[in-house]
Amino acid sequence: MKDDTGEIFTLDEVAAYLKVGKRTVYRLAAAKKIPAFKVGGTWRFRRQEIDQWIKRQTAEAQSDDGPGGPHGRNG
Repeated sequence: MKDDTGEIFTLDEVAAYLKVGKRTVYRLAAAKKIPAFKVGGTWRFRRQEIDQWIKRQTAEAQSDDGPGGPHGRNG
């Protein structure tokens, strides 16, 4: 089985992976809200870092939606 931990994505590939538009990924990268780096002026993304970022986003979203959060019963 292929080891994907060192896999590098292009902006187009990350957009497809996250199922969002390329412009969204570009804006996130430029604002340093998603782990990214530039090679020759073009954005690149490490798959392992993107997967960790997804986990953090999921955890934050779940904690925001708890009983006292903005979407909870008390909100």
